[in-house]
This record gives sequence, structure tokens and C-alpha cells, in this order.
Amino acid sequence: MKILVINCGSSSIKYQLFDMEKDAFVMAKGLVEKIGLAQSSLTHYAAGKEKQISSKPCPDHQTGINWVLETLTDPACGVIRNLDEIDAVGHRVVHGGETFQESILIDEHVMHDLEACIPLAPLHNPANIKGITSMQALLPKVPQVAVFDTAFHQTMPDYAYMYAIPYEFYKRDRIRRYGFHGTSHRFVSRKAARMAGMDPSRCRIISCHLGNGASIAAVLNGKSVDTSMGYTPVEGLIMGTRCGDLDLGAAMSIMEKEKLDPQSANSYFSKQCGVQGVSGVSSDMRDLHQAASEGNYQAELALKMFAYRVKKYIGAYAAAMGGADILLFTGGIGENDAVLREWICQGLSFMGVEIDKEKNASIRGKDGIISANGSKVTTLVAATDEERVIATDTIEIIRKNA
Repeated sequence: MKILVINCGSSSIKYQLFDMEKDAFVMAKGLVEKIGLAQSSLTHYAAGKEKQISSKPCPDHQTGINWVLETLTDPACGVIRNLDEIDAVGHRVVHGGETFQESILIDEHVMHDLEACIPLAPLHNPANIKGITSMQALLPKVPQVAVFDTAFHQTMPDYAYMYAIPYEFYKRDRIRRYGFHGTSHRFVSRKAARMAGMDPSRCRIISCHLGNGASIAAVLNGKSVDTSMGYTPVEGLIMGTRCGDLDLGAAMSIMEKEKLDPQSANSYFSKQCGVQGVSGVSSDMRDLHQAASEGNYQAELALKMFAYRVKKYIGAYAAAMGGADILLFTGGIGENDAVLREWICQGLSFMGVEIDKEKNASIRGKDGIISANGSKVTTLVAATDEERVIATDTIEIIRKNA
């Protein structure tokens, strides 16, 4: 079976085509950018072929998805002869609220419930829904599956996901902690247990997904029991441009001084803060390491703040689960930044975390255990692959509903 995975942003479409009969082999992948602008671009990678970059006007997502399908079937750069070879489509959906606790086959009822979740993710879910409706229009007979970022965290207990605000806001508006990166945390926590030779249903895992967006999850016996992102992806760790945890009083003071309305404030705390705001240099850790090595105080401060916040959450989640068996790092930073991994793990020997500096330094962009011999906690790096999870969920649901 061939599964097409679609991830629609507000002005972009990421895609991957998997051949599931060949161990989820990636036949092609790519990105459509600048949808709605005068000129949009499509970057396409096909297995065994040269990278292709093309541009043309792309006014909406349906046009963009049609462009993707035309590229996949193009005699020169495509990888399939016709669209009949696509057996199903899996869609990344950011927010499933409390309605969706697992991936699901999309029908009219599901679409109605997805629309109801828009207020919870007004910047993301509308684009995800556009991707679904566009694909339904172009491939009406092909089954579609929705895979949710929030679903994995729906096992959190109420005392972990509730906020200390009047209960009516939860009952009326469903304001609570939802968490994100669930697809990644689910995948890497199971992968990490296999790497450590443990049963995922019988161990305590602290999963650190560290990238431009970053979150930590406490995974107890295979289920998420807490996570750092909250009602929105802004809460929790310091990120590339997101502030993470911030005193509400400080936020209100900034809004008053900068004359920010709620919409402008949401954009400000999401796009102008984080390590970029602290450093004044960049949201990219590689740039910050370079600037810090040249004596830039703010860049070094941003790096230290990032590592410290991650360390605090690790300690908190070890307390929440009564200890930890596995500490894992994933995501662009988690998989590639050995320096930050070392900084984060310093001082965690009290909970059994001991890393081998040489092993840690040798791991970049690949799986590997970085624990020192005799460490009570297995610390490791596990590369994530959210698209593969979406493809796997899709084929399982299609077969279940056949």
C-alpha cells in the first residue's frame, strides 16, 4: 500500500509518500510554500532522482495539493504512474480537543467535530481542515485518516491537565492543558524502550522533544501523564521564538507598555520571544553557540536558560512518576546538540542520570545510548519520525475498517 502523508500549515503543505510494503520506504517528499502569495514554490525530493524546485501562483490549498499530485505523477520527477496508486491519505491535525483520543478514519461526523475544535487552535486547525477537504475533492474515493498532536496526552489525569481558574471555564470553554508533539512523544517513547531493552508498558520515560518548538512528556507505563505544553504550544519550555512559562503579571505589564491587544500579544509571545528574544541573535541554536563562543553574553545566557528550563522539567517529571528509567532526547536540538544535552544532564546524578561524555559527543542525528556504564537511568538519543507514525496509523485504521 502507498500512503500519502499531508501536513498543511496556514501557507504551506508538507508531504511524504510512503510505500508501506517496503518497510515504509519514503518514495518522495516535499514542501509547497508561500500559498496565497503572488509566487509560490514547490521543493520536491524523489528517491533516486534530482531535487526539483518549481514556482507558480498557488492561490489556495486545493491548488497546492493538486500541484503536489501532479508532481508525484510527473513522468520526469514523479514516482507513481497515476493517482490510483495512492491507497490512503494520512493528515496531521494539530488539535483534537477532548473529542479525539486516537487517530480516526475521517467521515462527515469527524469533519463536524474537527470544525468544533477550531476555537482551540484557530491558527492551525483551519489549515489542517483545508488540507482534508482539498484532498477529498481531488481524491474522493481515497480514504482519509486524521492523526492528532494532542491525542497521546489525553491520558493525563485531571489534576495534571486542569488550571487553577474557575471551573466554569473548563466546563464551558474546555480551557485546560492539552499538550502537543504527541505523535512524536508516542513514537520515540516506544522506540526508546526497545533501545533500552525495556517493556514500554512497564517503565517510566521522560521524553524531551527539543527543537524550535520544544516540549517534555512524562510517559508512565506507555501513557502520557503530564506534558509541558498547555492550552497552547506557548507554555512550558523556552523555545526558538516562544516564551514558554511566563508570569501572567509580566505578560500583562508587557501588553500595557507595548499597547498590545490579545491578538497582537499572542503573536508577540509566540514569535518574538524565546531564545531569539533573549539573545537578540537568532532562534537557531547553532547561531547562538557561535555567538557565545565569540563572547556574546546574551547568546550564552539564552543557551543556559534553555538548558536550565529543560532540567527543571526533567526533575519535576521524575518526581511525578516516582523516578525515571529512561531519559530520551529527540527533535532537531535533542538529536544534534551534544553540548546542550550535556548541560541539561549536569547535576541530575541525584536521580540516577550519568552520561558518558565521549558517547554523547559522538551522537549526532542518529540513535544511540549516551549513558555511562552503571547509570541507573538509561539516557539516549532517539530520532523522531512523525510522518512515519502518521503513515503507520493510517494503514492500521484502513485495514481495521476494511
